[in-house]
Amino acid sequence: MPSNDLRRRHLAASAAAPSYPEVGATAAAALPPGYAWLRRRVHLGHGRAVLERAGRYVLDWGAQLGSGFAVHPAAARTTPGTTVLLRLRLPGLRLPRLVIPCRVVWAVETPDRIGFAYGTLPGHPECGEESFTVSMDADGEVWFEVTAFSRLASWYARLGRPVALALQHLAIERYLRAVARAAAAP
Repeated sequence: MPSNDLRRRHLAASAAAPSYPEVGATAAAALPPGYAWLRRRVHLGHGRAVLERAGRYVLDWGAQLGSGFAVHPAAARTTPGTTVLLRLRLPGLRLPRLVIPCRVVWAVETPDRIGFAYGTLPGHPECGEESFTVSMDADGEVWFEVTAFSRLASWYARLGRPVALALQHLAIERYLRAVARAAAAP
């Protein structure tokens, strides 16, 4: 996609309000009604070094980049208010790339929890929020969890509902694998 088009789309996304009212809800234990919910987690290992390595990877968009997404702008930080365009090339197609506008809605960096969440903006095929957190329990075990609430928003996602849902689940599994690989690397 030409950089002028990306710049234009990023400016439009930056000016837009989230496409759902429950902004920040993935930070709470209870997810909002009216959406499909998803929680998946994977064990990463043991100890502070694993927490910090996986946490840094997550905060640097590693789950997304390691799953085949591109992030625009490439130097975007995972701080609340940051707007990004996630881009995904669909298998077997040269063009177009799916352009997915998102905004970081919360971030956390504490001694036992590191991560962030982004919410959907107009133009995203879904409506809702996803969080990506690495946490360490009292026994020192480190976990990566993806939590999401969403419903299909675009006409093409609703039209191809089974495919859209399968793609969401595939993306989540790829996030989990990417972070587990990064956590295992010394």
